[in-house]
Amino acid sequence: MAQRKPLIKTRLPGPRAAEMIARDAASMSPSFTRAYPFVMERGQGCWVTDVDGNRFLDFTAGIAVVATGHAHPQVVAAVREQAGRFLHMSGTDFYYRVEIELGERLEQLILPGIPARVFFTNSGAEAIEGAIKLARFATGRPNFVAFLGAFHGRTMGALSLTASKATQRRRFAPFLGGIFHAPFPSGARDVSTEETIERLEELFATVAPPESVAAVFVEPIQGEGGYLIPPPDFLPRLRELTARHDILLVADEVQSGMGRTGRLLAYEHWGVEPDIVCLAKGIASGLPLGAFVARASLMNWPPGSHGSTFGGNPVACAAALTTLDLLYEGGLLANAAAVGEHLRRGLERLRERHPEVTDVRGLGLMAALELRTPDLAAQVVQRAFERGLLTLTAGARAVRLSPPLVLTPEEADTGLEILDAALSP
Repeated sequence: MAQRKPLIKTRLPGPRAAEMIARDAASMSPSFTRAYPFVMERGQGCWVTDVDGNRFLDFTAGIAVVATGHAHPQVVAAVREQAGRFLHMSGTDFYYRVEIELGERLEQLILPGIPARVFFTNSGAEAIEGAIKLARFATGRPNFVAFLGAFHGRTMGALSLTASKATQRRRFAPFLGGIFHAPFPSGARDVSTEETIERLEELFATVAPPESVAAVFVEPIQGEGGYLIPPPDFLPRLRELTARHDILLVADEVQSGMGRTGRLLAYEHWGVEPDIVCLAKGIASGLPLGAFVARASLMNWPPGSHGSTFGGNPVACAAALTTLDLLYEGGLLANAAAVGEHLRRGLERLRERHPEVTDVRGLGLMAALELRTPDLAAQVVQRAFERGLLTLTAGARAVRLSPPLVLTPEEADTGLEILDAALSP
């Protein structure tokens, strides 16, 4: 069978897409950040078609959400089967099998060998909000530490931790009190682990005594901040520092988790054990679901302390159970690792040919190429779209690549060919 390729049949946007975009502008909030005029009609695997019949290769997966690809038949079957039984029964007040089964699976997988409990949410931001509440409840301490460049969400507590872009915080102050930020170590930003640890020790010695800090929130790999990977010693040293002061370590795996880096969770690459893990995005292959998983000794709050009407929706839980099956028995974890390495080698070749590419980084299918300027990164994203490849920017000047975990080597090569062309206007 011939390898599928992008197919652009109309000017972009096409007439139907242009009509939809005009309707959107009249009725939707202008706060959304649409990089280019793509109006989706359908998707399958790593391929999406717009309302005018143009076909694109998707290297965004809905911002690292559609882990098993668009409309995976097993996920669709699970959704249909559960929808035929019942759509909703709030897990805050009642019990149902799929939520319990998913909780059991996550309890075994997220903190293996450690008794743990799970709370389901609707989104990653809600998982962060719940982790903030639980950390304060469990420790009796008021303060938190996060990192510059971090993105933890846009609700007020999560936004207080977020330090990715000024526009995300502008005119929304005052934020949650007791939040302190330290630099995130990365070779791409010329910040060492030693500098970060020294900054944390300085915070503890001055404005945030360690006995006042409930938790440190960290993305094992910064997502919105630019797909930044820390030095190998950072997370182990951060874990040692927090443990020494009885400070909880919260791993935000919303974007980096659920197989994206070739392991279920990114922190596994560094052999650390956090106290709380926040999940969302890829957990249910596109249905709205999040969770935070904590050591059972921490999640011992009484009934009524926290709840959610829609968190743990039965249809989303059914999709999540099938997603886990596909990650393990379906081989998607191994595929993300293998095809991710294939993609990274291709990106390195692009870097050799194009001096405007200043860095290539990534683990599994969480990859980025960094350009000399923010404008150039935005131009590459636009040119790739015009050639049939969906990408997004991240950080100040990176192009992020987060395709579905079903990506084949041939599809990766197609994406690399388009990126090569987009870098050579």
